[in-house]
Amino acid sequence: MSELIPFDYGDRRVRVVSRDGEPWFIAADVCKILGIRDTYDATRGLDDDEKGTEIIRTPGGDQAVTAVSEPGLYSLILRSRKPEAKPFKRWVTHEVIPSIRKTGSYGIAPTHQIPQSFAEALELAARQARELEAATERVAELEPAARAWEHLAEASGDYSLRGAAQILDRDPGISTGQNRLSRYLRDIGWCDQRGTPYQAQVDLGRLAVRTRKFDHPITREPTATTQIRITTKGLHELHKRMGGQQPLLTVA
Repeated sequence: MSELIPFDYGDRRVRVVSRDGEPWFIAADVCKILGIRDTYDATRGLDDDEKGTEIIRTPGGDQAVTAVSEPGLYSLILRSRKPEAKPFKRWVTHEVIPSIRKTGSYGIAPTHQIPQSFAEALELAARQARELEAATERVAELEPAARAWEHLAEASGDYSLRGAAQILDRDPGISTGQNRLSRYLRDIGWCDQRGTPYQAQVDLGRLAVRTRKFDHPITREPTATTQIRITTKGLHELHKRMGGQQPLLTVA
């Protein structure tokens, strides 16, 4: 019986098992995030060392499920056409896999052992000083980029799809454009297939709709058009979901 290590990616859960300190991902969970509908078909083409079967405990009893190794996970990511694939890969490779390999679980690493001698205490103090110095240097490196992001994502107003995409694309961890951002909003359930915002997202303050009234140039009849707008709050949320690398110091 494999011991599951569950972790949450946004509002979705991915289950992982550890084999000799290496993570194996439950294929159905991964495919759901990547928008791959047929898990069997997706994993059928993987090499034998990229997939395997795990026995897990479910409310309905023990169940055999397909799991994929780290290389198998990357193969599935390459097949996905969803914009979510890139931030998901970055999150897995930068957070989940290092944590599992270090601690055997997803979460906080074990605390330092209590020094047993004066020499160990000195070494611990020196190591902590080095870590603090490195963290301070990293903050100094990120601060100019953070200020630039604050200037772009100002505390008020909203943005067109094109404007929001241009701002998001300035982050080195994000690659998007107006059309890709529009598809992404549909994929994450902020808009319907026609690009109309769901009222829940408007109520949450992430999206807005701007109406423009004018006289039709031929019929002269009163006419109105609507345009989806992304608020500053929505821009910050998208920046986080899409794997932005530059930190935001303020939230609208």
